[in-house]
Amino acid sequence: MQVNSKFNALVLGISLVVGLGLLGWLLGKATIDFKSFDRIVTVKGLAEKEVKADVVIWPIRFSIADNNLETLYKTLDSNTGKIVEFLESSGIAKSDISFSSPSITDKLAQQYGNQNRAQFRYTATQNVTVYSKDIDLVRTLQSRLSSLGQQGIVITGGNYEARTEYLFTGLNDIKPGMIEEATRNAREVAEKFAKDSSSVLGKIKSASQGQFSIISRDNNTPYIKKVRVVSTITYYLSD
Repeated sequence: MQVNSKFNALVLGISLVVGLGLLGWLLGKATIDFKSFDRIVTVKGLAEKEVKADVVIWPIRFSIADNNLETLYKTLDSNTGKIVEFLESSGIAKSDISFSSPSITDKLAQQYGNQNRAQFRYTATQNVTVYSKDIDLVRTLQSRLSSLGQQGIVITGGNYEARTEYLFTGLNDIKPGMIEEATRNAREVAEKFAKDSSSVLGKIKSASQGQFSIISRDNNTPYIKKVRVVSTITYYLSD
């Protein structure tokens, strides 16, 4: 009876040792797997595309001066009519033309005691704005503005109010393809990193898409736009 008790105790002891060893091995493996699972690499993928603007906003700004207010307004109306005729006869639709309220300055009222009398009491500026999708036509007409000068219209430019603006409104059409390209570029970088570090690239842990930016390619060709997006992606790594 005593022999059986000793034998059972021995078996129990061996079982405990083996069980604790197996448990330790499993816990050690789980720790190693967890640390391996926590290895990551974060990369950025860039996609760029050049596109042509599809909308142009072209303000034609002119100025006049006169000592008679009534004559000033008549000249404003006359010059505006000449500009509209120039645009419509050149192919710009009437619906694409708009007008701003004229800005009138009374220089006599602004002298504040200054005895130097201005040559003309009143000055006025007026904007005739073209909003068109025909970029090529507008650019052609911009080169022909001298014909308005030959009719006595003083075209003013170089300031913010008279700056031509080119827009690209087709972002939604090219967005999916650019996101795909940025993601593909990011993965290529991640795969290169994994190869250099003797690792295997795993699944995506997280991903974020940066904001799209649309800027002019350069100052000389503002009607050509550069669309850009950067995606940031984090991948798991394993041995």
